Amino acid sequence: MIRIAVDAMGGDIGPSVTIPASLAFLDGHPDAAVIVVGQPEVLAAHPQFAALQANPRCQVVTASEVVTMDDPIEIALRRKKNSSMRLAINQVKDGAAQAAVSAGNTGALMAIARYVLKTMDGIDRPAIATQLPNALGGATTVLDLGANVDCTEDHLLQFAVMGSALVAAITSNPTPRVGLLNIGEEAIKGSEVIKKAGELLRSAANSGDLNFYGNVEGNDIFKGTTDIVVCDGFVGNVALKASEGLASMIGGFIKAEFSRNIFTKIAAIVAYPVLTAFKNRVDHRRYNGAALLGLQGLVFKSHGSADAFAFERALNRAYDAARNNLLERVRERIARAEPLLSAARAPLADDALTPGSSPMPELVASTLTH
Repeated sequence: MIRIAVDAMGGDIGPSVTIPASLAFLDGHPDAAVIVVGQPEVLAAHPQFAALQANPRCQVVTASEVVTMDDPIEIALRRKKNSSMRLAINQVKDGAAQAAVSAGNTGALMAIARYVLKTMDGIDRPAIATQLPNALGGATTVLDLGANVDCTEDHLLQFAVMGSALVAAITSNPTPRVGLLNIGEEAIKGSEVIKKAGELLRSAANSGDLNFYGNVEGNDIFKGTTDIVVCDGFVGNVALKASEGLASMIGGFIKAEFSRNIFTKIAAIVAYPVLTAFKNRVDHRRYNGAALLGLQGLVFKSHGSADAFAFERALNRAYDAARNNLLERVRERIARAEPLLSAARAPLADDALTPGSSPMPELVASTLTH
């Protein structure tokens, strides 16, 4: 039985999304259970909560606080220790759940998850990884998507190792191809950090620890040139939002063509099946659920504005990761790549977290919240 802890209060919508999504998830996974964490009076007000609570594979954990979408990291980490977000992550730490899913404040989620679960040995900074649709009919895994704005070459190598473990765990491909996002394919292009990262990745490829393809450009993400694309969080988040904008534009185009003159309406009716299929392919809801990699526990981030369909997809991703032993695979890959990982690591000690300071100053707190 794979148990998923659900932050039922997180996100822009909260229980109106998380409750029906949890019900649908349980219906589709007879070998799964959910631990729903939230405020009882709020959960009970939802018309489907009684059905969820009556399911023998559902457990409810009471939380007295909620991390809001605009809570500063310090408030969420220091003052809201009984929040639904923190208690959901505690379920993973205590071994009650194999993974936790939240649609809440991204900065708070990353900070709390890092503080509670700690990072794996050999990893300086956790990274956010998700999939973006590509032209081959599959998806390209991209990381980092916003947790780390400024990265060193060592961080990019760590991201590549973790991303390889993620893709290997959720697909049948044990040696996924890794691309380094750059302004050109040539090794001489890019910033000094990118050039040095390329050298590290080539060394990892030569030793058999990574299947490094080489430098890739932004359009390669959607071409499917590689299975994984590695970049810093600033660039990755821009790519993510651009892909979401494309999906919205396509949906708007289809709607607009049906509202014009009779000729465009006829053309739109004829092309509707193809346009709809394409729209569904690039629908970002289908790819909802970003993994927070590098932690000593599985945590997945859903979009803050996700509907029930999208949140269920995030639950599915957490389930797949737990079922395929993602955590152990990441550990194994990191252990094999350890000789290549830089010794110049400076993870922030827990006792260095003082009131008024940020546990991860590089976090982009607003990333993925909408």
